[in-house]
Amino acid sequence: MAETAHREGIVTRSTGSWYDVRTDDGTTVPARVRGKFRLADNDVTNPVAVGDRVTLRMNEQDDTGLIVDIHERTTKLSRRAAGRRAGEEHVIVANVDRAWAVQAVDLPRFNPGFVDRFLVMAEVFDLPAGIILNKIDLMDDISSEHAAAVDDFCTLYNDLGYPVLPTSATAPANIDLLREALHDEVSVVTGPSGTGKSSLLNAVEDTLDVATGAVSQKTRKGTHTTTYATLHPLSFGGYIVDTPGIREFGLLDMHPADLCHFFVEFIPYLDDCRFPDCTHDHEPGCAVKDAVDAGAIHPMRYESYCNILYSLQDGQEGTGR
Repeated sequence: MAETAHREGIVTRSTGSWYDVRTDDGTTVPARVRGKFRLADNDVTNPVAVGDRVTLRMNEQDDTGLIVDIHERTTKLSRRAAGRRAGEEHVIVANVDRAWAVQAVDLPRFNPGFVDRFLVMAEVFDLPAGIILNKIDLMDDISSEHAAAVDDFCTLYNDLGYPVLPTSATAPANIDLLREALHDEVSVVTGPSGTGKSSLLNAVEDTLDVATGAVSQKTRKGTHTTTYATLHPLSFGGYIVDTPGIREFGLLDMHPADLCHFFVEFIPYLDDCRFPDCTHDHEPGCAVKDAVDAGAIHPMRYESYCNILYSLQDGQEGTGR
């Protein structure tokens, strides 16, 4: 009897029950996952994620495959699952070089709390991260106070070492800068629905034809247009992973005492607190609070830290938005 054929490839699309795997010979094979992987780790919603390298056992009868091996990951980005599987790990993507949080200047209004939770998880997984601030064409339509807050936001995160790319799907110069940032890397973009993520991807690579949606003027929130995570090749080199809209970015298995280590600007001050178990919230002699008072740590970031800390202490795993 002939041995069943095996192929290796990368998962390019996940629908929950079926996976598209682009094999090393360039063929896309629909595949299911072996049951043992689903049973092996009940704390993970998806044992196989987009970006995973896998081995397939081919079904010669209908040209589908069965994923029989998941190769070791070099990187991943995960969040705490919401809904009925709350508390479990949901792997957004595997084997990427950089993660980008997409926010909009307005419609929906940018959300620093989401960004900070995203950046914490990127730091946890030692994954370089940046921010795409989209819809900058709306800057002329917002209040001067809001515009000043957007400018401060860009300056703050750039200074922290997280590149901020102002973008607009209608501005070719900005799209060129985004292409340059994505060039020859495997990148993932994630953010709330309505931030214009799909329109940006269509502008970056006009052959993608990713579905787009509108933002409700009443709720100022977007609707889900991307249903499943998908990895797309880029004609100028590299790959981009598009993800469904995420309204909240819950932290995964984070002890409150560890949170401070993932706010990069806190690190120089952590050893100077009076108490070794300082939470940087209420204790006297806190070097982090002194740095906030001295202007070395931005009050917005400190407030965000406290909000996440309180949610972790309450057992909510940082699921605030």
